[in-house]
Amino acid sequence: MASSTRPTPDRQRNALVPGILTAAVLIAGIPLIGSEYAITICFIVAILALIIAWFAAQAKQWWWTVVMVAIAVLWNPIYPFWFTGVAWLVAHVIASALCVVAGVLISVPRPGTDAARR
Repeated sequence: MASSTRPTPDRQRNALVPGILTAAVLIAGIPLIGSEYAITICFIVAILALIIAWFAAQAKQWWWTVVMVAIAVLWNPIYPFWFTGVAWLVAHVIASALCVVAGVLISVPRPGTDAARR
């Protein structure tokens, strides 16, 4: 019986987990809009968005860096924008989708592969 091993991919997606976590927090935070717990959502989203921005910068995908920094600024807990209403709800949904898409698309060559040596 032959051993079936899957080849190791040439690229890795470091921003995928933070992207999914950010999206989950944004969606879970929709009912908290306008409450005293909204600041907690702002802290989590801003930190995770900056982590994704860092991975985007490492991957030299500057457009995602700009998008993630914009999300971090809008959800920043230091000088928060206390938006409410339908527009802020839509912003949560759009930002969550952007975080997942960024997590899927941001990738870097896996160390030790031919792609990393180029």
